[in-house]
Amino acid sequence: MDWIKRNLYFVIGGVVALALMGMAGYFLWSKYQLNNAEMAKLNEDYTLLGQLNTADPHPGAGQINNIKLAQEQEQQVRALIEKVREKFAPIPPIPNAPQVNDREFSAALSRTLQDLQKDATNSSVVIPPNYLFSFSAQNRRVTFAPGSLQPLSAQLGDVRAICDILFAAKVNSLDNIRRSRVSTDDNTGQLSDYTEKKLITNSLAILAPYEVSFRCFSPELAAVLAGFSSSSNGIVVKSINVELAPAPAAPDPSMVTMPVTPVWVQQQPVPQAETDAGARARFAARYGLGPRGPAPTPAPQPPQPVYVQPAAPPKPSQQVGLNERQLKVSLNLHVVRLIPKQQEPSQEQQPEPQPQPAQ
Repeated sequence: MDWIKRNLYFVIGGVVALALMGMAGYFLWSKYQLNNAEMAKLNEDYTLLGQLNTADPHPGAGQINNIKLAQEQEQQVRALIEKVREKFAPIPPIPNAPQVNDREFSAALSRTLQDLQKDATNSSVVIPPNYLFSFSAQNRRVTFAPGSLQPLSAQLGDVRAICDILFAAKVNSLDNIRRSRVSTDDNTGQLSDYTEKKLITNSLAILAPYEVSFRCFSPELAAVLAGFSSSSNGIVVKSINVELAPAPAAPDPSMVTMPVTPVWVQQQPVPQAETDAGARARFAARYGLGPRGPAPTPAPQPPQPVYVQPAAPPKPSQQVGLNERQLKVSLNLHVVRLIPKQQEPSQEQQPEPQPQPAQ
C-alpha cells in the first residue's frame, strides 16, 4: 500500500494505458470483421462481373455499351405504353362521381335499364321480357352492400358500352349478359346473370370478364366484331363460339290453308219473256189466283259450262347461291381498366464504381 502511495502516478498511468490498449484491441477486432465483410462483398461482385462477361448477351465492351442500350429500349417501351393508353380510354361508370351513395346509384340503375330496354326496341333487337341486363339482384333495391357501389357503377357502365355496340350492329336478339360477382347482393341474383370468372388485377390494369350471348346472321356478327375492334374503350374479345341457332318450330298442319283455284262460270242469258211469265205463275199459285190445278213446271234450263283457269306452267328451278341460317354467338370479353399512372421519383445517374482487385 505504501508502494502505491509512493508510485500513485505510475499506477494511474498504467491503468489508463491498459484501458487504451483494450479499446484499441476492440477497435482492431471490429475493423477486422468489417474488412472481412467488405472482402466477401467484393468477391461476390467479382463473381457477378465474371458471370456478366460470359453471359449472352454481353453487357458490352469498348464502344458498345449494352447496358445503356437496354436503358434506351426501356424508355422506348415506356413511350409505347403511354401511346397504347390512348387506345384504352376508360369507360365512365354510371353514375360517374368520386363518391356514390345508395340513392344516386338506385336512380341511375333504374334510368339506365329503362334506356337499354328502349334502345333495344328502337334497334329491333329482341330481348327477354322484362330483362334487367344482369342486374336483377340490384333492381328495386334502395340499400346496397357496403363497398359495392363503386364496382357496381363500373360494371353498369361496361354493360351500357357493350349493349351500345350490339344495338348499333342490329343483332336479331340478345339472349343474356353475364358479369362477375362484386357484391354480396349478387349471391341472391339469378345464376344466368353471372360468370364464374373473377376480376384480374396486375400492375397495369384491371381485367373485368363478361360473357355475351346473342343471335344474328354473319353481317351482324361482322359489325359486332368491327365495333369492338374500333371502340376507343378497352374491350378485348378473348374467345368466340359460333353455332347454328335452333330452327323455328314447324307450323301446325291443321292451320295450313290450301290456295283456292279461281273458277269462272259463264251463264247463258234467260229470255225476259220466260222470266216474267214464270214470275206471274208463281205469284198466282201462291195467293190462289187464276185456274185451279198444279203449278206449271218450269222449262228445264240447259247446263251451264264451267271454266277453270289453267295452272301456270312450273318455273325452272333456280340454283341457290347462299342459304344462310341464323347463328347463335357467345363472346368472352375483357374490359380493360387501366390503373392511373403514379408519379415515379426521378433517379439521378451516378458514375459506376470501378472494380477493385481482390486482396
